[in-house]
Amino acid sequence: MARYTGADCKRCRREKVKLYLKGSKCDSPKCPMESRPFPPGQHGRNRSKESEYSLQKREKQKAARIYGVLERQFRNYYEEASRRTGKTGENLLEMLERRLDNVVYRAGFAKSRDMARQVVRHGHILVNGKKLNIPSYQVSPTDIIEVRPESRELTPFVVARAESGEKPIPAWLDVAPHTMRILVTATPLRSQIDTAVQEQLIVELYSK
Repeated sequence: MARYTGADCKRCRREKVKLYLKGSKCDSPKCPMESRPFPPGQHGRNRSKESEYSLQKREKQKAARIYGVLERQFRNYYEEASRRTGKTGENLLEMLERRLDNVVYRAGFAKSRDMARQVVRHGHILVNGKKLNIPSYQVSPTDIIEVRPESRELTPFVVARAESGEKPIPAWLDVAPHTMRILVTATPLRSQIDTAVQEQLIVELYSK
């Protein structure tokens, strides 16, 4: 599968907001957004006012980059969200939140979604007792996600246990850091999703 291999910090600068793609670096003074909070390129400081379409496009790009989803997959999520009952934008964010790699990240078992995706792909995660290496897998209420016993003493997970409690855990997840286990207690509500995205702009973009 195609995957972006450029500098993650340029993506944050392009969206003019921290997307937290680099884990702890994003909270440190080394984050380029601290010293250069404007889009990259020679005209980054002097970009003209963006059009309505451009604002909608940027919001879609922001959401896709936060969750690490490519264009075709993002559109598939939107089409599925539009077929469901309820608000399309909220359905879209709910589906993105229920990705397995996002759940691993939200639980504090990885410092970034990129790292969580790698952890899943390398087979370190069990879902309901079975190894699952599909980052896009949609978790459901009552699912139990855990780190394989054989992997729990690997450095990233040892660090995650040591740093447990430093990061807020969403209300729809019940996390036991010492056993590296997550219980999905409910479907995430929009009020429980802190992703800084205006989903209505994405709906307007795809509705044209």
